[in-house]
Amino acid sequence: MKTLYNGKTKTVMLDEATGVVNLFFKDSATGENGVFDPGSNTVGGSVEGKGKIGLKISKHFFEIMEKNGIPTHYLGADVEQGLMQVRKLTVPKLEFVLRYYTAGSMCRRFSLEEGIVFDPPYTEVTLKDDEQGDPLISERLCIMKGMLAPGQYDEALGILVKVGEVLKKELSAMGLTLIDFKIEVGYDENGKMYVVDEITPDIWRVRDEKGNIPNQIDCAKMILEKI
Repeated sequence: MKTLYNGKTKTVMLDEATGVVNLFFKDSATGENGVFDPGSNTVGGSVEGKGKIGLKISKHFFEIMEKNGIPTHYLGADVEQGLMQVRKLTVPKLEFVLRYYTAGSMCRRFSLEEGIVFDPPYTEVTLKDDEQGDPLISERLCIMKGMLAPGQYDEALGILVKVGEVLKKELSAMGLTLIDFKIEVGYDENGKMYVVDEITPDIWRVRDEKGNIPNQIDCAKMILEKI
């Protein structure tokens, strides 16, 4: 397969014989100084088996999103190989974030206490650029940079809210409270938008019934036991 993009936790590859795009889920995890954190922009280490676990969880949640009428890039998965087959889409370097409570970088950026409730949920869009620290970006700038067409910014935020409603319900049934999460979106040649990348503990922050916020490794183990 031809490597199209090598990310922190996944590699995007093209099967040149079939034209199918595959995501290879790595065992690497984001974090810093030996502490795992889904909100970090750096790789904090590697955990054997993490990739396959993440793929199983992502497969589970993508299928749930599809059942709830939310279009995704998911086409199938080979868990033993760590590969997810996906639609070939244009994926702008953007992250769409939804927050139910203040946490993480938002508290640092705006000098806010942890755990303040957002009602309605707070949404924001960031540019995926580690060197610039993933800055916030507006609809106007997305259009100016040719990343999105007019109307797609709000459409993606609408998808984000729908994903949140489903994800919050599913995690609540597992005894977990969703604090915040982020998704990526892509679009086809007709401009139709899809949820892409992954839906795993690498993209969310949750609180368990004891009030603890598990890192993505521990959270994945808990989720795997429940799906």
